[in-house]
Amino acid sequence: MDARLLEILVCPLCKGPLDYLKDKQELVCKADRLAFPIRDGIPVMLDEEARTMSAEEVDALRK
Repeated sequence: MDARLLEILVCPLCKGPLDYLKDKQELVCKADRLAFPIRDGIPVMLDEEARTMSAEEVDALRK
């Protein structure tokens, strides 16, 4: 994932920052508990394509 692209991408719902999970190929919004997939190097920033994360998953990212 291009570092410059990561700097400008925000959550489409809350406009908050995203965390890049390289191993899962996802961009995560901790505030909305959503994980947006990255397919073929392209972030899919549609809320209907996002995976809802459990509270435990989000807590693990905050540590």
